[in-house]
Amino acid sequence: MDAFYASVEQRDNPELRGKPVAVGGSAARGVVAAASYEARAFGVRSALPSVTAKRRCPQLIFVTPRFEVYRAVSAQIREIFAEHTDLIEPLSLDEAYLDVTENKQGIAIATKIATIIRARIKDVTGLNASAGISYCKFLAKMASDLNKPNGQAVITPRMGPGFVEALAVKKFHGVGPATAAKMERLGILTGADLKARSLPFLQEHFGKSGAWYYQIARGIDERAVQPDRPRKSVGAEDTFDADIVDLDAARTELTPLVAKIWRHCAAKQLRARTVTLKVKYSDFEQITRSRTVAELIPSAEEVEAMARGLLDPLFPVEKGIRLLGVTLSSFSDEHDAVEEQLRLKL
Repeated sequence: MDAFYASVEQRDNPELRGKPVAVGGSAARGVVAAASYEARAFGVRSALPSVTAKRRCPQLIFVTPRFEVYRAVSAQIREIFAEHTDLIEPLSLDEAYLDVTENKQGIAIATKIATIIRARIKDVTGLNASAGISYCKFLAKMASDLNKPNGQAVITPRMGPGFVEALAVKKFHGVGPATAAKMERLGILTGADLKARSLPFLQEHFGKSGAWYYQIARGIDERAVQPDRPRKSVGAEDTFDADIVDLDAARTELTPLVAKIWRHCAAKQLRARTVTLKVKYSDFEQITRSRTVAELIPSAEEVEAMARGLLDPLFPVEKGIRLLGVTLSSFSDEHDAVEEQLRLKL
């Protein structure tokens, strides 16, 4: 979807149309969750601190997120996908992979399917979507950004290797700023540079990811579309109106975060073994602390106790805390938990 959250807000509020809009944060605190294309023209993007966004675009309009609305629209879009295939792998509320090799309507050309889906999304939701069509997930993702907004692009098997060779590694999906900087220090600036490095070289410098980089440098990605891709983590975070310097105040802020993620996990019948605490300081330095236990965490109270155990050693703080977050991971579902308990009792 194109600028999904911001586009929904502009759709629902005509006064926002054609104006630079940022969803999330505020003029003084927080970060941008999504930016309209009008805002992007000023360099405003997701994850940008709100104060920086406002500096770049003084006329920027901040809108409070409405995630229940975004989820409802996302569900409408998933129903449209399901008209064509059951092989749907959601990545987020506004993005998914579809395998249409065999599709319900028997359409032989994938580009035609993409055109039909985008038109249906526009008819049903009033929103624009872009699509990338290719023979593997990596290149489909890269293609989806080529003709945004409201467009689509194709990377064929013949085009794939050459496309990757010409692409800057910092633009590779899945290569973050830190990895891109490391590659550049090694003289790897483009896909061609990456392709020229041997598998042992890449494994030496990038560990398990080395084999992945070796493959995608050649336009090879054999990952299947996984319609039942398991959720790897559930988290919640909050940016505060004023920086926190007191331990008791920080502990208090953990309670609603834990309650929120516990409700979500309970509804999805998920149980976790790992608790991760995220802390962002007033100067935007960010740290995480994690703890994993052998057995599934039994209650929200225990999650909060573990989170406090990660938080307490950080105090006293030398600088204020502007954001706290809590994440649960290492999941097993409730059925697995019951089976595990029965085995232990027997």
